[in-house]
Amino acid sequence: MTDVPTPAAVLDDTPPSAAQTRAVEEAIATRRSIRAFLPTPVPEATIRRILAVAARAPSGTNTQPWKVYVLTGEAKERLSTRVMAAYDDPQELATHAEEYDYYPVEWKSPYIDRRRKVGWDLYGMLGIGRQDKARMHAQHARNYRFFDAPVGFMFTIDRIMPKGSWLDYGMFLEAVMVAARAHGLHTCPQQAWARFHRIIMPMIGASADEQLVCGMALGHPDWSRIENSLVTEREPVEGFMRFVAQPSAGDAA
Repeated sequence: MTDVPTPAAVLDDTPPSAAQTRAVEEAIATRRSIRAFLPTPVPEATIRRILAVAARAPSGTNTQPWKVYVLTGEAKERLSTRVMAAYDDPQELATHAEEYDYYPVEWKSPYIDRRRKVGWDLYGMLGIGRQDKARMHAQHARNYRFFDAPVGFMFTIDRIMPKGSWLDYGMFLEAVMVAARAHGLHTCPQQAWARFHRIIMPMIGASADEQLVCGMALGHPDWSRIENSLVTEREPVEGFMRFVAQPSAGDAA
């Protein structure tokens, strides 16, 4: 991957062109979670390039705490079949749990409001009612088929790496998703896989020193599927940003 850009390639302050600015902004802003993919294969060279670009993500003292397992074809199908069997068996399902807390134990506004809205917006599109537990179960189960994407990623981290490295990992995951957009591809990051780490880790050949972070689907969206028309809302900048102004010279001490 010798043609992947590096920081050394930009050694001056030449401003980017309007087209370059637009391309970066579009790659970030058009990223969305796709929940139905076409079977169109993604070339191995494209997967490798996406990961090579994403590896430029920052990490504290360049620790680069990410490890990636790429699943396609029969390997992906075997994993999906095994996890689906566990998910559909209530007794076995009860024996599986995540190794880390992803959501708070006690919710409060505005977080619970946003969570509920995106859930009911999706289910509403799919015609799934609030009491339709069987269809909710079936829709969630699509996670474990990578929403039919031809490529599935599993991301792991060394167990010795603390919370700061998980911050680094989040930047890497975002970089993967944005780099995919540069190739006309879409993704769906999937924490849902973490519950089944005891099944997944041996099947992908991960060591006992590694912890499963999440999975991710990669491929071409099936735009005929209504769930892919969902666009989640974002808080306006004024809602989460505050300029901390320095007092002027004339202000009282």
